[in-house]
This record gives sequence, C-alpha cells and structure tokens, in this order.
Amino acid sequence: MGSIPIARSIDKLKVYDYMANQAPPSVLTFAGTDPSGGAGLQADILTFASIGCHPLSVVTAITVQDTRGVDSVLAMDADWVNDQARAILEDVQVSAFKLGILGSVENVAVIAEIMADYPDVPLLIDPILSSGRGDDLSNDDMMDAMIELLFPQATLITPNSLEARRFAFADDSDEVALTSLDESAARLLAMGSEYVLITGTHERTLEVTNTLYGDNKLIKAYKWERLPGNYHGSGCTMTSAIAACMAHGLSMEDAVAEAQEFTWQTLKHGFRPGMGQFIPDRMFWARDEEDAVVNSGEASSKSH
Repeated sequence: MGSIPIARSIDKLKVYDYMANQAPPSVLTFAGTDPSGGAGLQADILTFASIGCHPLSVVTAITVQDTRGVDSVLAMDADWVNDQARAILEDVQVSAFKLGILGSVENVAVIAEIMADYPDVPLLIDPILSSGRGDDLSNDDMMDAMIELLFPQATLITPNSLEARRFAFADDSDEVALTSLDESAARLLAMGSEYVLITGTHERTLEVTNTLYGDNKLIKAYKWERLPGNYHGSGCTMTSAIAACMAHGLSMEDAVAEAQEFTWQTLKHGFRPGMGQFIPDRMFWARDEEDAVVNSGEASSKSH
C-alpha cells in the first residue's frame, strides 16, 4: 500500500506522508484552558490535530476569559499537574513537549522535574507573560523559576519581542526598552535554550519579522505580510505548530519554516466569533476542502 497524507494541511505544506496503518506521533502540552478556544490548551489541541499529531494535554490552570481578554486565572495544584503528566507518560510515547501558561512557581518546578526525565524529547516553551489585551499571566517569581529550571532544558523558546526583552533583562528593567533583539537573543541562549525564535508582531514594522537564533548566532530572519486585525492565540499556534512538525521528524529550521507558513494561513483565514479579537482558523484547510466540494456539487447540478 502506498503512503497517504494524514491531513490536507500537511499535504498543502508538502511536509509529511504516513502509511495508513501507522499511528500519528503524540505531542503533550502543559497549558491553561481557554473557554473561547482562541489560545491555551484548546489552541494547542487544534493545532496538533490539524498537523496530523495526536494531542495529549495536562491542565496547569483554569482561566475565566473570552475573546477580549483574561479576567482571572486559577492555578492547578502542583500534585495534580504531576499526576496528570505521569499517568499519560507511563502509557503513551511522546514525540514532543510544548509548554504554555504554567500557573505557579510550584508548577514550574514540578514540570521541570518531569522534563528532566525525558531529555531526548524536544521541549518547546512559549514563555507567556501576558494576554493580548495585556492581562498579567506570570510574575517575577515565575519568570525567575522558568529561567533557572526550564530554559536550560529547552530545545526552543518562542518569546515575542516584548517577552524576549523582559526575560533577557529580568535583573535590569531599565535596559528593557533600549536593548536590541539580537542582544536579547544572546542572553536567552546563554540561559541554556538550544534555539530561540523571537516573533515580531509587537514591533512597529511594515512586515512581521520572526528571527531564529542558535549556536550563538542569528540563523535566519523570516519576513511575513502584516495582516490587519488583532489575533488571540497566534503565539500558541506558532509554538504548537513547531512542536507538531518536530514530532514528525523535521529539523528545527524546517519545522520553524513550515510552522510559520501554517500559522500565517490560520491568521489569514481567521474569524471573529465574539466581540473581541480574531481567532486563528487552525482548520482552514478543511474548510477550503468543504468549499471545493460544495462548489463542485453546485457546478455539477447546474450542468445537468
């Protein structure tokens, strides 16, 4: 039997082929819930599935939020986080880890212990500090814990430009607004992460520039058309897409390139289900297919 694409999104991106009887790779996210489905746990699950991975999840926090912003966050007890993760990891082989909102210092510590037991599995961290509206989702103690316990284990961290500066100059806040992204990346790499991808949506530029760093140097800058509107969950989508691509065996550079294409398409096809921000359409390729089927059927009926 020949190989078949496991999803039209993958076929469009021309990345992977899988045998019909082969199980998809599993990716595990540690994240907070988002009732709007725009970001967090729900965004990760949609992204993993869209790129042909089996989604696994550990709830680190429960949020009260809508498409406009976050009203409150309830961190899960660290023991519950540990038990959720250990149970699934004893049962399922995981091909990549993705970390989002972690909820508390205690959760950071227990997740770091878990990650230390799986050093050969790619670890991707989206170091979220605030929501798109600016609601705080982390504090200084959590930042310090992530820098000390998680960044040294990371395969890739994906801060936006504001987060990159804050993490890089956590001990010198007066320098945050003055530093270049190259200098921020150098400091983040020195904290132990193998790669750093700084996203440029918050920069005042005509195009969005995302920059990949590794091996103490700039590897590549990717430029994308800046789309109109504000989007809820673009960062979650990007990091989850990279994790999914790496779970399929792509190299870091290939995974970053393909994930950016996927993410840009989700934003281009984004929709506004509520009164707040637009949400990326992670299943854009499925709706393209549905439209083609509908149009084909209409054309066929008209020709008879």
